[in-house]
Order: sequence, then C-alpha cells, then structure tokens
Amino acid sequence: MWFLENIYNKMVDKPWACVLDIVLTALLIYAAIVFLQKNNAKRLMLYLLPLAVVGIVLSSDVVGLTVIGSLLSYSIILVIIVVILLFPQEVRRGLLKLASPKETHEAYTTTYDVSDDELHAAINDIVRAAQNMSKKNVGALIVISTQNLPEHIIDSGTTLDAVLTCPLLESIFNTKAPLHDGAVFVRGNRIVAAGCFLPLSQSINIDKELGTRHRAAIGVTENYNVMAIIVSEETGVISVAQQGKLTRYFDSQMLTDKLEQTYGLAATPSSTRKRRKSGR
Repeated sequence: MWFLENIYNKMVDKPWACVLDIVLTALLIYAAIVFLQKNNAKRLMLYLLPLAVVGIVLSSDVVGLTVIGSLLSYSIILVIIVVILLFPQEVRRGLLKLASPKETHEAYTTTYDVSDDELHAAINDIVRAAQNMSKKNVGALIVISTQNLPEHIIDSGTTLDAVLTCPLLESIFNTKAPLHDGAVFVRGNRIVAAGCFLPLSQSINIDKELGTRHRAAIGVTENYNVMAIIVSEETGVISVAQQGKLTRYFDSQMLTDKLEQTYGLAATPSSTRKRRKSGR
C-alpha cells in the first residue's frame, strides 16, 4: 500500500505533478512494450516485467534494503543498456530517423539538374532493364537515391558517373561482368557507382527463402532514405524495398509508378505535392 500512499500524498501536495508523473510513466512503459513486441521479444518481456515489479518492491523505503534498493533505483539505465546491446540495429535505425532532416515525402520533392523528360527516359530504361533481366533470371540490385549518397558505400564499389541506359544496366549485371555481384547506385539519370557493397539487414522477420540481395536491399533502406530494386536470380521476381520493407512481384507498370513517385514525377500516397519542374 506504500505505493498508493505516495501517489495520494503527491496528489494532495502537487496534483498536476502527480498526473504528469503517471502519464509519463505509462507512456514509457507502453513504448517499451511496443518496441519489444515489434522486435519479437515476447519471451524477454516475460522476464523483464516480473523483474521490474521485484525491482520496484525491493527499492522501496518500506522494505529497507539500502544497498540493493540503491542499485535497483538505477534500473532504468540498466534497461537502456540491455536494449542497446540486444537491438543495436533497431536503435540505430530509430536514431537515424530522428536525426534525418527530411521526412520521407519531402525527399520526393528533390530537384535534379535534368529535365523531366530525361528522368522519364531513365525510368523507362530502368524498367526495361529489370524486365529483361527478370525474363533471363539475371540477378540485379539497383539503388535509387534522391539525396546525398553514403560515401563509404559508394567508395566500396567502382565510380562510373555515366548516363543511365538499359544496355548499360544489363551489361553491368551480366554474370560474366566483374561488377555484377554488387549494387548499382543511381541518382537522377546517372549511374553513380556499381559493384557497391551494402549493409545486410539483421532482421529475423525476413523470409528464409530470400537471398543476400534481398537482405542487402532491406538493410540499405533501413539505414538510408533510398529505394532498392531487386531482380531475383532464382525466380526472376522483381521486388522493391523501401524503409526496411520489401514488396514483391512488381510488374512493369507497378515499377514505373513507384519510380515516378520516388523521382517526384507523380503524387505519392503520403503527399499530393509534386516535384518542381527543372531544366538544364
């Protein structure tokens, strides 16, 4: 009853502070539960919740355990350390989203140094190349970036800075070509680099049937505001990854629509704003 008595005393002295205290505590507990559920940590919750209850009881003045009570009073710091150690990728992803200067829909307003016609031509070449490689079961990984590209990933490949064309994309991913195993980075209507190595996703929710290309596509979209197009070498299925989520079985029209949204040439579901037209 000591816990209820403390709440009652606080409500008498400072009712607004008590209400704020309860709300903040409830939000903190809710956020922790949601985070753990999303990351398949239900078994961990079964251990943490009883430990939290025991910690509250042992740290109370009523029990009188001074040493252990003092240690448990800092349990929140221990919980934060445990979460960081167990879920480093998820924590990093969340911090990157908080630190990002632009929301996802704002990235679609990017202005390029080329005309809309040239961007449409690049989209058509990407779609044609993806369809051609899909029919031949040629594996491919194309990353479309609307913002500044991560330099350490670009440096892992070979800089090209070439105008994007369908034959060039197909030649890069030819199984006999030296750069076919890596990813191609595209910005606007230019291929920036090829043969790039991407960070692999550590998510346990990815289908076991998916290979390294799909896991790399999910990994790069988890950490950066980019779109990744994957052509499966085994099945020829075309997939798209964005914000760490993979959508499979894209046809030419679906892929064209997605690329136009990413390039800002069509309205997106999250925003009706269109990219400002620009010329050379």
